[in-house]
Amino acid sequence: MQAESVPSRDAFPSSTSIMVQWGDMDALGHVNNTVMFRWFESSRIALLEEFGISSALGRLKLGPILAATSCDYRRQLHYPDDVTLTSRVTRLGRSSMTVQHACFSQQQDALAADGDSVVVIFDFAKQRPVRIPDEVRNLIFQFQPELAAKESEQDQ
Repeated sequence: MQAESVPSRDAFPSSTSIMVQWGDMDALGHVNNTVMFRWFESSRIALLEEFGISSALGRLKLGPILAATSCDYRRQLHYPDDVTLTSRVTRLGRSSMTVQHACFSQQQDALAADGDSVVVIFDFAKQRPVRIPDEVRNLIFQFQPELAAKESEQDQ
């Protein structure tokens, strides 16, 4: 993903702030590359909870599993700093959705990293992916109506 294609913070319906911890840094004195994946996970979970998706999946005895994740590093991060992690759904498939993440350094007032995660809706009892339930789709559409319009266009 190119930095130019990452929207502003305001374009993301879900936002989480995290303080950079001293232990997040590596021997080179910057935040270790693996930390970003933990932060993306926190941001992804926040989106699932804010949208009501976690509760809906729990009622349906389904769950989200991570199928793929990526990260493009734009700037080094250092302690002390606070980061704002943002997330939004960019694609809905039959059984999966793509969540876009962006990490903004408050100290640098700039994008530090961005990436995507592919989340699959999974039936743990049957040990297989399932179609994203309409209830979950509708919850996403409440927070991101542009996806409903996009899906409606694809159906025509």
